Order: sequence, then structure tokens, then C-alpha cells
Amino acid sequence: MNNAETADEMRNSSSPLRVSLFDDIVANGIGIAFEQQAYSEGYRYVAGVDEVGRGCLAGPVVAAACILDISKSLPTGIDDSKKLSAIKRESITELIKANAITYAIGEASAEEIDEINILEATKLAMLRAIEQLSPSADYLLIDALSLKRPQLPQKAIIKGDTISASIAAASIIAKTYRDRLMTDHDAEFPKYGFAGHKGYGAAVHLAALREHGPCRLHRRSFRGVLS
Repeated sequence: MNNAETADEMRNSSSPLRVSLFDDIVANGIGIAFEQQAYSEGYRYVAGVDEVGRGCLAGPVVAAACILDISKSLPTGIDDSKKLSAIKRESITELIKANAITYAIGEASAEEIDEINILEATKLAMLRAIEQLSPSADYLLIDALSLKRPQLPQKAIIKGDTISASIAAASIIAKTYRDRLMTDHDAEFPKYGFAGHKGYGAAVHLAALREHGPCRLHRRSFRGVLS
């Protein structure tokens, strides 16, 4: 029985599924070594998963899931989204979307973050992204986190967005989407300067909070939002 068949069998059980792969991989920079080994073990759709916005004071936490077509060349310059300029992220995002097998985006709102905490909201956003993939993923590569749901084999990779192309692609898609969203919100809430800082705790944002108080986008459970 190969790993894909094992995954099908274990998917019907009630316990979280964890599969140990990649013990012999040494990754130096962005590549597809993790993806290639998962495919060699019998998996068909390997999704990278990442989030952006965990540290923001306002706006949703956003996650993306992306299944790359590793038979195609990676977009030139693909990397951890934090290392790329906004212009570079925009251009790479379009290349990723055009060449990926599938991708999806999930969100958890500021209200949900306040209700269940930022870690659980991050996992919820990831789950929402994963559930929208078509075709569905049968293996997950996740930046730093493990998920109890869905019941899929998965690997949490520390700094995964710097060594897995699929995770890096997800981080770029999520970052581009969230930045556009917060820029759009700037027109609705011009007092806070969301287009500039995207909801992070910049000095100008903290000053606006002191002057105007929070709006509906703010995470009221976060330090610095309520005086």
C-alpha cells in the first residue's frame, strides 16, 4: 500500500493524520524538493499553505493555499512575500495564478479573531482556503503550523516560505490579496491610513487610534487598539 492509499484509509479515522516525510532533505533557498518527494510517495496534489496579517491591529488574517504545477518552470524571483516589493509581488502573483493547478484564499475577520484568538483564526483561514481548492489537496505543506482539520497528511515547515516554492507562492497570493483589501478599506475609513500600513501597528496608525478610537476593522483584543 502506498502513502496515498494509506492517507485514504486514515482519512476515515477520527485521529489527526501526520505523515513523516522529508527527513533526508536539506533545502537551501526556494525550490520544489518537498513537493517532489511528496509526489514520489504517491500523492497527486500537494498544496502549500501560508498566512499574512497575524500581527496586524486591523483587518482579517488571510491565508492562501496553492497547488503548483511543478512540471512548469517556477516564476522568476519567487520568494518569501516579505522579501519582495509590492510591484514584484503583483507581477509574480499573476504568473503563479496563471501556472498553478489551483489556488484559493480564506479569511478570518477581526470579529472572529477577537472571539477565538489569532492562532485559531489563522488556522480557520487556512482551513477555508484548503476547502476551496479544486482539485482538492491530498498533502499539505504548511508554514510553521499543523492543522487538526482537515484530516490530511501534512508537514509543518519552519520558515517554509523561504524553502518551499508552494508555500512561498501561497504567501505571495495571500499578501497581494490582503494588501489590496486593506487599500480598498482606506477609502471607507480614511482616518486610519490603511493604504499605507495595511493595518499594522505603524506610528501613524497608533496615533489615529488614539485620536479616533477603533473602527469595525480593528481587533479589539489586541494591545494598542483600545486605550
